[in-house]
Amino acid sequence: MLEARLRLERIQKYGPASEKLSDAQLELLEHEPGVSTAEVEAESEREPLPLAARPNQKRRHPGRQQLPAGLPRVEQVVACAAEQCACPACGQPMEVIGYDSSEQLDVEPARYFVRVTKREKRACQNCQQGGVVAAALPARVIGKSLVSDRVVIDTVVAKYSDHLPLYRQSAILEREGLEISRATLDGWVMRVGELLTPMAGVMRHELLSGSYIQADETPVDVQMHDGRGKNQQA
Repeated sequence: MLEARLRLERIQKYGPASEKLSDAQLELLEHEPGVSTAEVEAESEREPLPLAARPNQKRRHPGRQQLPAGLPRVEQVVACAAEQCACPACGQPMEVIGYDSSEQLDVEPARYFVRVTKREKRACQNCQQGGVVAAALPARVIGKSLVSDRVVIDTVVAKYSDHLPLYRQSAILEREGLEISRATLDGWVMRVGELLTPMAGVMRHELLSGSYIQADETPVDVQMHDGRGKNQQA
């Protein structure tokens, strides 16, 4: 009975009001227990129930997005044109009484510069017997390198967080007038990897201390920098 009732409700809900059952369909219903032909015809010919009207709710506009308050503000004052500075009524100069302000998010392109590190050297000018001492050179990721730690770290972050290959980073630097080969960038990445080896060991120990380890071993297609041949899988 429940299955038959559900069938009738589907006819009522989805079938058009003018839909008529064919003789073949009526013959099939004779084999269904508890369902009469007259009942099915009555349900199919009955006018469908009107759907409840949904309330007309207007979607609330989120409003104008505000820029983060923590970002520094750089002001740009736009002065009035010369013909706007004189009063149109009496011709006297008009004073500034305020500003109409608006904000736009802006960006400064990457600016490369050369940092000059000067270490103090000291010597006794009295006896001149104490020799010369100099301030220690700060520790660096790559000693005696022509680039700072910040450049090296930005390269690693761009490669692994932003998925920017080294050959593209080399091309970006070339547009800025800096010729740094992909092999040099690769050396920076390898050096950072050596420094992070102890951290990787701690992470490995933490993983192996658990009772269950699950990894996603789905291969990823890697496009070669020359764009030739099939993609490599990593």
